Amino acid sequence: MVTTTAREKIYQVIFGTDTVAGQRFDILLIYMILLSVAAVILDSVGSLHEQYGVWIFRAEWLFTGLFSIEYLLRIYSSPKRLHYIFSFYGIVDLLSIVPTYLALFVPGASYWLILRLLRVLRVFRVLKLVRYLSEANILLRSMYASRRKVLVFFTAVLVLSVIFGSLMFLVEGPEHGFTSIPRSIYWTIVTITTVGYGDIAPQTVFGQVIATLAMLTGYSIIAIPTGIFTAEIAREINADRTNKRCNVCDRSGHHPDAEYCYHCGIELPES
Repeated sequence: MVTTTAREKIYQVIFGTDTVAGQRFDILLIYMILLSVAAVILDSVGSLHEQYGVWIFRAEWLFTGLFSIEYLLRIYSSPKRLHYIFSFYGIVDLLSIVPTYLALFVPGASYWLILRLLRVLRVFRVLKLVRYLSEANILLRSMYASRRKVLVFFTAVLVLSVIFGSLMFLVEGPEHGFTSIPRSIYWTIVTITTVGYGDIAPQTVFGQVIATLAMLTGYSIIAIPTGIFTAEIAREINADRTNKRCNVCDRSGHHPDAEYCYHCGIELPES
């Protein structure tokens, strides 16, 4: 007769989503995460901090204590402890408790507890929404595929920014707020991206001409990254529809006659 050890029971509750206990634990965990993040946000309001700061501080340590126990239980019950510790969720779990202890030595570090919101991503597993992650994978693959084109584009923008910034520094000078070439480059980037803070503005006619050219340049090139991403997304969506996709590693690009995944070796689903 096979018996379930305490470690296995803890694993089923903490890591499992197929059991009622596991689902309830994850849902309770998500509520606790949201409450702890809400406490950090409210503590940043001066009037609330003065009136309820002590209670928020106690609540913060209560949540940190509970999350610390949970983190240790995850390590204890995990069959592959190092794999969990260095996984995405393992690192996020650790970062969600470290700021409170760090705040004992570094004032203000507790506000990094906002990172706990990343733990809410577990809701994808709890509510069986993992299938929607394939759409997110399409976006990630599109960004990765267009990385070289985007790098070339931003390099060109940086070169133009240095040229425009240097010209503005020579034309306007420190008396008009362009105190250095780096500050002039900052103005150029703000202008090209159409943000326009207005903290620095050209005063001379020649400077305004250069500013006009920078603005026209910004309107001409600002849509280029969008076009690059759009083209890659369209290509990925087309490949996703025409190629076999692995249900395990979510990779596509297999030959129509392929029976096993080229990347992980798992049997591919039938078309």
